[in-house]
Amino acid sequence: MHVPNIVSLDNDNLRDYVFIILGMAIYAIGFTVFILPHDIVVGGMAGFSTVVYFATGQTVPVAFTMYAVNILMLVCWRKTLGRRFVLRTVFGATILSLMIGSVESYFTSHPPIVTDMTMSVIMGSVFMGCGVGIYYVHKGSAGGTDIVAAVFEKKSNVSIGRTMMVIDITIVTCSFLLPFDGDMNARIQARVETIVYGWTSIVIYSFLANYIVNADKQTIQFLILSPRWNDIADNITHRSGRGVTMFDGKGFWTGEDRKLLIVWCRQFDAERIYDIVREIDRDAYIIQSEARSVYGNGFDYLGNKRSKLLKNK
Repeated sequence: MHVPNIVSLDNDNLRDYVFIILGMAIYAIGFTVFILPHDIVVGGMAGFSTVVYFATGQTVPVAFTMYAVNILMLVCWRKTLGRRFVLRTVFGATILSLMIGSVESYFTSHPPIVTDMTMSVIMGSVFMGCGVGIYYVHKGSAGGTDIVAAVFEKKSNVSIGRTMMVIDITIVTCSFLLPFDGDMNARIQARVETIVYGWTSIVIYSFLANYIVNADKQTIQFLILSPRWNDIADNITHRSGRGVTMFDGKGFWTGEDRKLLIVWCRQFDAERIYDIVREIDRDAYIIQSEARSVYGNGFDYLGNKRSKLLKNK
């Protein structure tokens, strides 16, 4: 494997890989410190590997199964997934497996740091969600259900999110069949509780990951009505770097001609737009709403969203 093809020397790629490693570390902490010691099965490759770990009497380490299955899937579907996706996934899967493998034996052989299961699952899920969100934002991939979902995305009309959700729920549910000392009633009492915790964990870390991934992509639409529209438009253009579109309008009651300004910006630019309007005309009408999608120059790429998703991974 040619290393320079995996880790580019330019600053943007170097920054991406630093944050990918950081995200992997946060995910590994959440999983090994808070989730695994309580025998909770979560979604993803970590959850599948946990099932294997307990099904084999804790003889096959979670990290080993994660890495072996990831590499096997990448070898089988390398042509479908594309070279860039495969290289990034090999990098991410290697880093994550090494991190989990280096500490899992310690935390599985000692009492949980947080003894309350509910609080431990919540904390672990928060760490995992933040970790996934961080390395996804920087185009990282740890493999697992990402690989399966990406293959389904390319071969069918099933969305990646839906595929991953079905797989995650199925993995957690399968933990009901793990070896258990006791009759069926005892199994139901014990396993249903851990399954509910697993499902809860999926909801928490999926929500956080999606929030982090989409936070910097949230687009805001402003409608601004003011007699000082020219000053407002000029300041927004030159101070925020965002474009302004003008429409001719007329007040129904007064019959006066008005200029309606429309501005689209990212969430982090919204407060700056407010400040500019507030400085120039405190009596201006300003309406803020969330725009579901904005495509074009300065926003999202208008093209095949599926192919772009796989290309960027």
